[in-house]
Amino acid sequence: MKSTEKVGALGALLMICALSRAWAGGEQVLEKVVVQGNGASEVGVADSANVGTVTKQQLEARAVYRTGELLEATPGLIVSQHSGEGKANQFYLRGFNLDHGTDLRTTVDGMLVNQRSHSHGQGWTDLNFVIPELATGLRYKKGTYYANEGDFSSAGAVELGYADSLDAGIASAGLGQNGYRRLLLADSPRLGSGRLLYAIEGLHNDGPFTHPDDYRKVNAVLRYSQGDRASGWNVTAMGYTADWNATDPVAWRAVQSGQLGRFDAIDPTDGGRAHRYSVSGAWRTTTETTATEVNAYVVSSLLNLYSNFTYYLDNPIDGDQFAQPDRRTTSALNARHTRQAQWFARDVENQVGVQLQNDNIYNGLLNTKARQTLSTTRRDHVVEGSVGVWAQNAIAWTPIFRTVAGLRADTYRFDVRSDLDVNAGTAADTIVSPKLSLIFGPFDKTEFYVNAGSGFHSNDARGTVIAVDPKTGDPVDRVTPLVRSKGAELGVRTSFVPGLQTALSVYRLDFASELVFVGDAGTTEAGRPSRRTGFELANYYKPNNWLTIDADIAFARARFRTGAPEGDRIPGAVEGVGSFALAVDNIGPWFGAAQLRYFGPRPLIDPLFDGLSSAWCFFGLFPR
Repeated sequence: MKSTEKVGALGALLMICALSRAWAGGEQVLEKVVVQGNGASEVGVADSANVGTVTKQQLEARAVYRTGELLEATPGLIVSQHSGEGKANQFYLRGFNLDHGTDLRTTVDGMLVNQRSHSHGQGWTDLNFVIPELATGLRYKKGTYYANEGDFSSAGAVELGYADSLDAGIASAGLGQNGYRRLLLADSPRLGSGRLLYAIEGLHNDGPFTHPDDYRKVNAVLRYSQGDRASGWNVTAMGYTADWNATDPVAWRAVQSGQLGRFDAIDPTDGGRAHRYSVSGAWRTTTETTATEVNAYVVSSLLNLYSNFTYYLDNPIDGDQFAQPDRRTTSALNARHTRQAQWFARDVENQVGVQLQNDNIYNGLLNTKARQTLSTTRRDHVVEGSVGVWAQNAIAWTPIFRTVAGLRADTYRFDVRSDLDVNAGTAADTIVSPKLSLIFGPFDKTEFYVNAGSGFHSNDARGTVIAVDPKTGDPVDRVTPLVRSKGAELGVRTSFVPGLQTALSVYRLDFASELVFVGDAGTTEAGRPSRRTGFELANYYKPNNWLTIDADIAFARARFRTGAPEGDRIPGAVEGVGSFALAVDNIGPWFGAAQLRYFGPRPLIDPLFDGLSSAWCFFGLFPR
């Protein structure tokens, strides 16, 4: 265990609402009533069995080792790390090895974290800039059935909220083994008519490695806000910097022979350096029948990543280390408007939205030795812009039947300038994605769902105009700019048993082209069409005031849909995952959590099925 810190009470307020009406002097006085709940029930609210909300209190109750593991509150999602704490996490969901974020759309405080046309992999999702104590909750969705979710959302979408204010100031210090140190200062004093929230975090961690991870990061947040979540606005600045050494796997045969220790490194100069700076703003207004929300942001980010997966296979003299630099500025604007009305005595909700994004990217692939450049394989300047518009209609036809129908259209333009003229050019593509959900119930606190829809993911802009392999000079085929996915699902959700919330679904998800991670190249490439079928079972149980139990299992069968000599299994596609978590609170001055997770097996190389599975356990008991 790395830290014994814990800040904030787990039994904080779930909801504050005005309930009573008392008249005095002709004015209505609303009395504040505190209500404590066991977690938000989605029966009668959700559009599928795989939509959910995780409250701040539930997030605080989970045992996590690294920031990205906050997302594991999403049932069926595994978040791991394989090459140094500063690198983006590895994600597994619905039979996907999502690499560093492909097909898992992730937003923090309204800002899309996935990075398009990234040097190391499409959809790069680095969550190390998140300060867990500022998270106000998590909203997740899985599948292709939601009109407001665009690129990278076919497997799932996760939204992490950020606080406008804190219940109390925080001054926290953590100290642990293997060089772990963490400091956090945060508060939100009143300033004028609003709140000024500030937070600064410093962290260092070496891990158990012979060549220390030496992960060093600094996070800072400054936000001014007025109003509330219904009607208000905020302006926020964030900054994050980090340096680290890679902690790559080593050959088991070398460990067995005694050439290497279990925690040794073959190339100790692997690692990286990153920063992320952002300025964002959000505005919201709500009336009895309408709600409007607008947010905009600009993000400047940099990654210098040094990797060596084959060591001395290609270059027996200088080694095979390579660098994948990526520097970009991302600007985006998102707006949505919701209107509630009556149509022939039926409740109707209409939503419309627009999402605009532009990425100005400088990236490349370099051959290096000890982080010093030896030669250049390619350098590119990419400008990628997109416009997404969507509309959604929800109608309650009867007290036990409602529908949600949506339509989304996305247009992308790619402009690539390369150091090889033959690999430069422009491309454009448009895709339309219909969605439909049928919801039956509730019947005794139970609902049934039928969902279908299509989605997409974008491919790397460089692949849409490429003509020759920059390393070999061989001709290569261009990829489709926008790849369609199609999904269908049957689900049920119930809270019939007091304190227990259960959701079960069976699904199928097809991709016109599978994005596959190529380990030796350290990047992703477009592959054959694929299909996944599976089921997910999620349980949240709170039998009393001091105990919470989460138990989730999921299974997926992932296969390519076209034949090839190497077989039909998809490399890295995880088959089964499971998690079990206990949290205790309200037992005097102590609170604690224990968590067990399992994932695997999954094929590593074709055509063999190298069944690799893993389990992980964390336990903590802390004084208040």
